[in-house]
Amino acid sequence: MLKKHEVLSAVVDTGVVLIVRLDDPDEALAVSRAAVAGGIRALEITLSVPRALEVVRTLADEFDGEPVAVGVGTVLDAEMAVASVQAGARMLVSPNLNPDMIRAANRYQALTISGAFTPTEIVATMEAGADIVKLFPTEIAGPDYLRTVMAPLAHAPILPAGGATRENVGRWFDAGALAVGVGSAITKAARTTGDITDVTRAAADFLAAVASARTPH
Repeated sequence: MLKKHEVLSAVVDTGVVLIVRLDDPDEALAVSRAAVAGGIRALEITLSVPRALEVVRTLADEFDGEPVAVGVGTVLDAEMAVASVQAGARMLVSPNLNPDMIRAANRYQALTISGAFTPTEIVATMEAGADIVKLFPTEIAGPDYLRTVMAPLAHAPILPAGGATRENVGRWFDAGALAVGVGSAITKAARTTGDITDVTRAAADFLAAVASARTPH
C-alpha cells in the first residue's frame, strides 16, 4: 500500500491525475490499465462509474506494490471516504469542500484533492487540511483565471480538473498549476477505433506534453 507521500509524488512527479468517468465498469478497468501502461500514475475512479468501488478494489489489488495511486472521485462525505479507503483507495477527490471528508481521509492518511473555485474557498480548503486544491469547474475558469488567483495565493497547491488538452496544458502550468486533471482526452481515445492501445498512446502523448510544458525554455 502506498504511503501518503508516495501518492503525492505520483501526482506531482507526473503532473497528471486521470479522471475515469465512464458508464461501464469493464471499460473503466480496461482504460485504467491501458493508461497506466502509458505512464499514468494517479487514477481517479469517479463514483458515477457503476460498481465504482469494485473497480477500485480490483485496480488496487492489481497495482499493489507498484507506484500507482488508485483513487476515488466525487467523495462527498466522511462515510464515503471511509468506504473508499476500505476498498483500497489512497486518494480521495471531491468537487466541493467537506471538512469531515478531509478529516476522515487524514485519519487513514489518504491524499485529499478537494474542490474550490473562489479565493475564499481555496483558502478555506487549505485551512481544512486538504493536500491539494482542485480548481473546479474549469470550463468557466481558464488558465488566465488561475494565474490571477495564484498572484496572491502563490503557495496554494492547485490542480485544475478538466479541460486540459495536449494543446493547452502548457498554459495551465505557466499559470501555476501543480498538476492537471484530464479525462476524455485519454479515457475515450479508443472509442472510435475500438483499439485500447489508443488509450495507452494518448496517455503517453499527454504525459509528454506535460513534461515539455514543465521544462524551462
